[in-house]
Amino acid sequence: MTAETLQFQAETDQLLSLMIHSVYSEKDVFLRELISNASDALDKLRLEAYQDKDLEADASDLHIELRPDPEARTLTIADNGIGMGRDEVVDLIGTLAKSGTGELKRKLEAAKQAKEQGASAELIGQFGIGFYSAFMVADHVVLVTRKAGEDTATRWESEGHGTYTVTDLAGDQVPAQHGTAITLHLRAADGDDSLHDYASEHVLRTVVRRYSDFIAFPIRLVLPAAKDGETTEADDAAPSGPETLNSMQALWARPKDEVSAEEYADFYRHTSHAFDEPLETIAVRAEGTFEYQALLFIPTMPPFDMFYRNTKPGPALYVKRVFIMDHCEALLPPYLRFITGVVDAQDLSLNVSREILQNDRHLVMIRKRLVKRVLQTITAMRENEREKYDTFWTAFGAVLKEGLLDDQDNRETLLKASSFASTFSADGTTGLAEYVSRMPEAQDVIYYAAGESRRQLESSPHLEAFAAKGFEVLLLTDQVDELWTTGAEFDGKRFVSVAKGEADLGGDAPEAEGFESLTAWLAKTLEDKVSGVRLTSRLTSSPACLVGGEFDLSPQLEQMYRASGQEVPRTRRTLELNPDNALVLALREKVGDGEPADDLQDAAEILYGTAVLAEGGAVDDPAEFAAVLARQLARNLG
Repeated sequence: MTAETLQFQAETDQLLSLMIHSVYSEKDVFLRELISNASDALDKLRLEAYQDKDLEADASDLHIELRPDPEARTLTIADNGIGMGRDEVVDLIGTLAKSGTGELKRKLEAAKQAKEQGASAELIGQFGIGFYSAFMVADHVVLVTRKAGEDTATRWESEGHGTYTVTDLAGDQVPAQHGTAITLHLRAADGDDSLHDYASEHVLRTVVRRYSDFIAFPIRLVLPAAKDGETTEADDAAPSGPETLNSMQALWARPKDEVSAEEYADFYRHTSHAFDEPLETIAVRAEGTFEYQALLFIPTMPPFDMFYRNTKPGPALYVKRVFIMDHCEALLPPYLRFITGVVDAQDLSLNVSREILQNDRHLVMIRKRLVKRVLQTITAMRENEREKYDTFWTAFGAVLKEGLLDDQDNRETLLKASSFASTFSADGTTGLAEYVSRMPEAQDVIYYAAGESRRQLESSPHLEAFAAKGFEVLLLTDQVDELWTTGAEFDGKRFVSVAKGEADLGGDAPEAEGFESLTAWLAKTLEDKVSGVRLTSRLTSSPACLVGGEFDLSPQLEQMYRASGQEVPRTRRTLELNPDNALVLALREKVGDGEPADDLQDAAEILYGTAVLAEGGAVDDPAEFAAVLARQLARNLG
């Protein structure tokens, strides 16, 4: 037996200290890393045995074992995989980071700062030092490995401070089986430092289920034999022998026709922690330049935190069945935050940070394809399963429409997948293609009205002439509608608000003759409230309405900005008058050609106030408006 003590690279103590004590708050990831390494070794052996028929290796029962010993305070992670020779041990284990310790230290320092700022610090695999995560939970690590096809073995051990020892093993010291066994001499459990008791079978079950449940090889828990008169942590009724901790059932890796709807529903509830049934299941398998599999679900009911600011959206991310993070925001845009499920990528590094994920070219391509697939599913649901689609739209339509504002690349697809309330039908919704198919030949724009509720919009004076002349109007009641409709087009037709600009409904414009004195007097009397006064053809029964300019903010949008803390100047809109309304004609008579009486100013204020209220708005000073109304009633009754 030949032992040799070697030095780590310079600054190793500082690097390990940074990694163990400063960067990582989740100590559990060490087990994920070591299991992942073991899984890779098993994969390599399986491939090597397939390619080399003369390799003396047993690949019939490839597995990983966890051997806790609570009395000795040790945990051994063993596999019967490909193993390593002495040179590989020195090269792969003895070298902390081939890119250079100086650069690694800089990255770890940056990761520490990112953690302090609330960013993710899951960066072990990014630096190629996943094995060293063992020192987060152990103060002494021993590795024994025998390469498949060789008769010698290598022992590596270190306390993670400056040096490590490599020993050549021969004879009886060589393990009977090829593979690698890593024994961790565990630190004492410390709840304040998130350091659990990793010699506890309960802790091991929990960590494996969370991080490594879908590893393709069995992860077996091998408990020490109980001494006479002693009991173990396991229940007496538990089966004897090694217990397999992971399910190995990655539903996303199985063909969809081999998985039952009940299995999908169970998996959906397991991953999303929901209680409803999935409305739609989307299975994706991509092969070629880069490979990934995805299993996504559209819920039936919206999650309670869908509109919370601190909501964590995105499906879970796996790399080769190894769990990376619960919510990978880089996989789907915010307007699809209701989608749950998993994505398993084959070409990503383990434990990359969220910042790196945002710019990873594989993630960018996966995101584009997943978005396309989800939108295709929603569109197909709309065309072929209308009842299911209506359930979806009621729950998630307001969120999906956020994409009309944020995702220019998919705006056309989103518009086709969307539905809107309309004056065409008293209930139900319509698609834009259906709206366009019903447009009169002379109509070249898509009319819409935006407000708080359908009932309010249907009684709005702005719709009177449109309804009378048979023009269909979309009724938009979500806050985001005020934003995405600006500048939007569908099938070459602009979206035009019925509450903005001058209405061109194909008829003759009203004659202004005889109303000049009235419009001038109202403009002067209400100059602090309106930008002007004119006659209109958009009203059939109401006396007046307020109309904004084509590019003005609507009252609802102004209110939205103020509610978010942004001060915006109040927009003065145009007061439009119905020349056939009895009140307007009476006012014209009262004003005449001379200077009207002062008490007529109350009538002007009431005319303006009722126009505001009729569209669902609120007068600036309700008390003052009530006083004006009371004075006018007193005059009429007196």
